Amino acid sequence: MNVKQRTIKAPVSVSGTGLHTGQSVTMTFNPAAEKHGYKFRRVDLPGQPIIDADVDNVTDTSRGTTLTQNGASVSTVEHVLAALVGLEIDNVLIDMNGPETPIMDGSSIQFIDAIEKAGFEEQAADREYYHIPYNIHYSEADRKVDMVAMPLDDDYRFTCMVDYNSQVLGSQHATISSLAEFKKEIASSRTFCFLHELEMLVKHDLIKGGDLNNAIVVVDKDVDEEELTHLAKLFNRKDINVAPQGILNNIELRHQNEPARHKLLDMIGDLALVGVPLKGHIMAARPGHAANVAFAKKIKALIKKERSRKHIKVYDPNMTPVYDTVQIMNILPHRPPLLLVDKILELTKTHVVGLKAVTMNEPFFVGHFPGAPVMPGVLQIEAMAQTGGILVLNTVPDPENWLTLFLKIENARFKDKVLPGDTLIFRCDLIAPIRRGIAQMKGIGMVGEKVVVEAELMAQIVKYK
Repeated sequence: MNVKQRTIKAPVSVSGTGLHTGQSVTMTFNPAAEKHGYKFRRVDLPGQPIIDADVDNVTDTSRGTTLTQNGASVSTVEHVLAALVGLEIDNVLIDMNGPETPIMDGSSIQFIDAIEKAGFEEQAADREYYHIPYNIHYSEADRKVDMVAMPLDDDYRFTCMVDYNSQVLGSQHATISSLAEFKKEIASSRTFCFLHELEMLVKHDLIKGGDLNNAIVVVDKDVDEEELTHLAKLFNRKDINVAPQGILNNIELRHQNEPARHKLLDMIGDLALVGVPLKGHIMAARPGHAANVAFAKKIKALIKKERSRKHIKVYDPNMTPVYDTVQIMNILPHRPPLLLVDKILELTKTHVVGLKAVTMNEPFFVGHFPGAPVMPGVLQIEAMAQTGGILVLNTVPDPENWLTLFLKIENARFKDKVLPGDTLIFRCDLIAPIRRGIAQMKGIGMVGEKVVVEAELMAQIVKYK
């Protein structure tokens, strides 16, 4: 049974202060259309620029996760995104009148509460999960970070271990077996820091919106009365002391392993930047924002690669051609050795597929790496251009009286070698309708299932007879 995408029924707002900027901000969650995903909109800036919640837009992970796009940024997004993932919401537009999400109590629970009040609305489109196909590893030896995504078809499971070599914090584990457990087990777990980090952040004016009610402060050093008095004054409290658990007594722990649970929360939020809901088991040792983002990029790259393959049709080189070599020469003015298309396998009003059999007796192999023959990239583009020329000339009744002149070649990329014995198949698709004899095309060249060359071409046909 397919699961449907969902959004929220009505806009809902939360207000608070950014942890690092100290700026007051109102954040409004708005319903969004199917396949919209998560997007932030800076309503306080000219033009109200939109920032996609996409791992490719991450620009900073030093103190939370920051996204930048269209000349605008939004920071500390991980707690908000974790709430959306935990509630299994697919589409939402988040308006913000400031540069940083409100820290609230340092967890995701207040976002959860607000969104639940708005309610949920099921949409017509199916939710498209990405199922982790095999073990995907990421590690950082210097930080002792180790992360792995493992196949798990029926759920999204997390296991997290933290170990900061601290006698107070020690080694902690947290786990959930499905997103259904997120609200109860993870959402209320607050951010934490060590006392020495807190002092550094305060000293460098990097925690302007913090108070001692939205973070667990782990005391990792001896603290005298003078320092406690200073902290009490700094955060406008009278009774700052070290609790028996080795943390400041500003708050009571909600869970014995609350720091590990919060790291798991951060990981869920950061991995939302992959851009699609996942099915799999994520295990991580000592994760942090930088590692989470790097891991998300690795998963997204795999998704992109697999999706590109799904859209590539593999052609049988022995299929009956639309045009053979003789028929091609009745259309194109090229002749050997510069006729680089042997067959046309498909031809419609919007795309064409051509074939070039690369043999060792090609004249260009005489001088191009004769000891290790490789088809020149420029000739691969020429062969692609000739294939595209057939598509454009197909729009006139007398193609033998016309020439195809290429006006522009952009974004050409060569992804692998083309060698003697390869069968090179080109596909060119129109990017826009042909106007005044000018065509814009996206071309790819394949050897088997592998794309070896791609480019965007612009051509114009002109009459010469």
